[in-house]
Amino acid sequence: MSTIVVPSAFRALVDDQALIRCRAAGIRVLNEIEYREMSSRSIDIDRLSNGWLAYGDTLGGGRFRRVVERLFDIALSLMILTITAPVLILAAIAVKLDSPGPILYRQTRVGRFNVPFEIVKFRSMIVDAEAGGAPVWASKQDSRVTRVGAVLRLLRIDELPQLLNVLRGDMSVIGPRPERPHFVDDLAARIPHYRDRSVSKPGITGWAQVNYPYGASVEDARKKLSYDLYYIKHRSLMMDIRICLATIRVIIFREGAR
Repeated sequence: MSTIVVPSAFRALVDDQALIRCRAAGIRVLNEIEYREMSSRSIDIDRLSNGWLAYGDTLGGGRFRRVVERLFDIALSLMILTITAPVLILAAIAVKLDSPGPILYRQTRVGRFNVPFEIVKFRSMIVDAEAGGAPVWASKQDSRVTRVGAVLRLLRIDELPQLLNVLRGDMSVIGPRPERPHFVDDLAARIPHYRDRSVSKPGITGWAQVNYPYGASVEDARKKLSYDLYYIKHRSLMMDIRICLATIRVIIFREGAR
């Protein structure tokens, strides 16, 4: 499809009727902001108005779409759990034999509309990894990660138990990464529109996860937010399928694991 981009500096010089005829002829007309959003596949959060989520079809789709998305989540979760059942059993045994402590790790995360829930993952760190103080992001060569945990993280196997959260309805397969309340409060105070990501259920994988490596800083969180909000604005079943395929690439090439 042909596209015309109208830069902000030249907007007053453009004939609106000519643009209307172009659109009627099947030519896409974008302003500068829309073009940047399309080409970068992310949103410039500094240009968003405070009420941007209240307008347009950003959260549209109605009951039918919600039912389809829920059925997609359930079907995909059950399929992955069935296929990976042998891996899950071996991972559970390895975690138990490698270091003392529980096989599964539960932690409070922030869900849709800021409602907290308890996430389930394979334990990949030593017990009481944060006993010394406040929550901290995982870092490269993190000494708290166990030997088996390092492998599970590299292959993303530690994330698989989150499919139980999907079946319970706490999460979707696709959506923004669920963060801990401590980090959400901190990042919301530093980054505009950070809490806007909570209008979508958090996901095991997402647009930000397949387009940006693991983030462990405020600037990383800001960049990932631009992708999360792009997903919220443009989400569709086809986009979810595209993210699922991209996630396979991320796992195969071990992108961004810590």
